[in-house]
Amino acid sequence: MSGVPGWKRAQNRMKSASRGLTTGLLTVLGFLSAVGPFATDLYLPAFTDIARDLGASPTGVQFTLTAFMLGLGIGQLYLGPLSDRMGRRGVLLVALGAFTAASCTMVFSPTVEVFTVLRLIQGVAGASGIVLSRAIIADLAKGANAIRAFSLLAMIVAMAPLVAPLSGGLLAEHFGWRGVLATLAGLSVAMFVLALLFVPESLAPEHRQLGGARRALANFAKLGRDRLFVLLALAVACNFAGLMAYIGGAPFVGQVMLGMSPTEFSLAFASGAVAMVLMNFLNARLAGRVPATLMLFIGSCSAALAGLAFATLAVTGTLTVPAYIASAFLLSGGVALTSANGTALALGRADHARGSGSALLGAFQFFCGAIAPPIVGAWGDQTALPMGLLIIVGSVASGASALTVAMLLRRRAND
Repeated sequence: MSGVPGWKRAQNRMKSASRGLTTGLLTVLGFLSAVGPFATDLYLPAFTDIARDLGASPTGVQFTLTAFMLGLGIGQLYLGPLSDRMGRRGVLLVALGAFTAASCTMVFSPTVEVFTVLRLIQGVAGASGIVLSRAIIADLAKGANAIRAFSLLAMIVAMAPLVAPLSGGLLAEHFGWRGVLATLAGLSVAMFVLALLFVPESLAPEHRQLGGARRALANFAKLGRDRLFVLLALAVACNFAGLMAYIGGAPFVGQVMLGMSPTEFSLAFASGAVAMVLMNFLNARLAGRVPATLMLFIGSCSAALAGLAFATLAVTGTLTVPAYIASAFLLSGGVALTSANGTALALGRADHARGSGSALLGAFQFFCGAIAPPIVGAWGDQTALPMGLLIIVGSVASGASALTVAMLLRRRAND
């Protein structure tokens, strides 16, 4: 059998995976994980144009973002456990193929309702890039190495919010919102090709699980009974919900309230991506030297300060473009610290089923994130107060979870 070319290629992929994470593989996984930022931030500058051309309300357009977030959550719950049973690579390629098809079809959306349905499908399929990239890293790295890998992954992913809004703004100004969606379709093709060429199989056949849906539910139940896993998932998800409140409200706060053009808004939005890159770089350097629980708490405090700034400035009517940019920087940097450390610690509790652990963590994160934009949109497009309040609520819950995790770990160490 070893003489069959296909079998040789499979053997080579397994050998590559067994050597651990390479810089090239981590870069590709980062690009695949960036499906969320690319598919949200790229079209944010076109929100107002979409609402006008499709005759939709601000809430209706924001619900397309919610549909995508729901899809990401649903997809992770299914694709993560499926990869525990069938391996990572095959599941990833099939799902990315579906994501590409949905992205291409979405360019021709005639109504906001069709757009929303396609966004849901896009989210379900695109979840593969997020959940399986995390699972592959968890397969190949442990401890401080995992924290560094997740930080570097997040740093690569953070480049998407740096590039996507600016690109989206320029594309929206010159080619309209359908041109923005066509660009997203092209990126989806690139993701599929990169996965096909460079992502190995990281889960050996002897480590795969049997049992189908029943085994997946058993894994979910076991993780749900793990108090530390639940608290860590809560810390990551609540801060992410605050970030989604900002992302959902930012186009209307920035462009309607503060009068920014799409390009100006994109440049302002990019400040948050810069914060994510910087904080993830710092986090990777400090991994193994500073407790991950402390970094988790610091990230929550940073996000809370940002929410307090947004709410206070909204109430006093003193929100300006520089204050908006500074608050976005604090929020995004805090979320970066929370996400990298919380993810590494949580998946460290899921060694028995990393795909299921990654799925549960990601689904909780995106379900919480999906709730935020409609709440912000319900208040209309003339106030930043709901956005600030939701950021405060999410970051306080995240910080409380981080403190509880630190206390439980210290207590167990002393027992």
